[in-house]
Amino acid sequence: MTMNDTGMESTPKRKKLQKIGIFTSGGDAPGMNAAIRAVTRAALANKLKVVGIRRGYQGMIEGDFISLKSSDVSGILQTGGTMLKTARSAEFRTPEGREKAYQQLKKAEIDAVVVIGGDGSFTGALVLSQEYDVQFVGIPGTIDNDMYGTDYTIGYDTALNTVVEAVDKIKDTARSHGRIFFVEVMGREAGLLALNSGIACGAEVILIPESNEQHDALKKFISKGYKNKETSGIVMVAEGDEAGGALKIAEQVRKDHPDLDVRVSILGHIQRGGRPTARDRVNATKMGVAAIDALLDDQKSIMIGLDNEKIVHVPFNKAVKMNHSIDTNLLDIQKLLNI
Repeated sequence: MTMNDTGMESTPKRKKLQKIGIFTSGGDAPGMNAAIRAVTRAALANKLKVVGIRRGYQGMIEGDFISLKSSDVSGILQTGGTMLKTARSAEFRTPEGREKAYQQLKKAEIDAVVVIGGDGSFTGALVLSQEYDVQFVGIPGTIDNDMYGTDYTIGYDTALNTVVEAVDKIKDTARSHGRIFFVEVMGREAGLLALNSGIACGAEVILIPESNEQHDALKKFISKGYKNKETSGIVMVAEGDEAGGALKIAEQVRKDHPDLDVRVSILGHIQRGGRPTARDRVNATKMGVAAIDALLDDQKSIMIGLDNEKIVHVPFNKAVKMNHSIDTNLLDIQKLLNI
């Protein structure tokens, strides 16, 4: 605190924003490059210098920084992955690692940082901002769409369409051979990707971490299919379902129903890649510009979100501690249509 002309204590003003850093962290998601482009160009339009931090928090610790100009982000809007690369960092989880990261930011004269990632990335930003008063603003980038406070995360729409396209092809061979396919999609703690892709594909059963009622639906489907000799079908499985992944669940079904032709398809990392959809590009752009607006407005430790297509600011401590709930009505709709 300092004393003003009236002899009263006043809070010292934050240094005027001159240079920002930007990095991607955690799992990559289509549309991250669109966000990088928007952040960079919005910052430059506001006379700010921009530094790209490569390889997430590990790159921050090691000072792996590059200056970004408008031309450096040209041609990346339509590309998947992240031009700044991403990496896990065990070192950043330690106080010593975070001190190194702060010293590198200070050495590079970076006044504020935009982080694109999920709840783990925002947790790291929150801790560092509390320890060293670093100004962070987050943009949610994860294909799981599981962040609290926002209807949408960058990469979700592209991943959803990737899953739908893959499952549509799997259904062709399932019908041709009379097989039941257990298709596993990403979603360790959240089943939104499995839920919506399952409805879009007309899956007979959808298994997600948020509900165990669907396991009864699986038993009914198998019994009905076995009785009527209609044994082809799709069972969508989120990898975090409490009964295990698709391999474990399918193996149990094989044991209980040896007459059924059961197959497993784990879509894996193809869900993360590919050209972002128009929706991902547009939303990433909106969020990127909003992140710079928030920094210029002296916002700190917030996530940029979308609520009914409108930009909102969500405190990091809420975004990382509270759960994103699914619309259980979608499960009811799925049951209704599979009569």
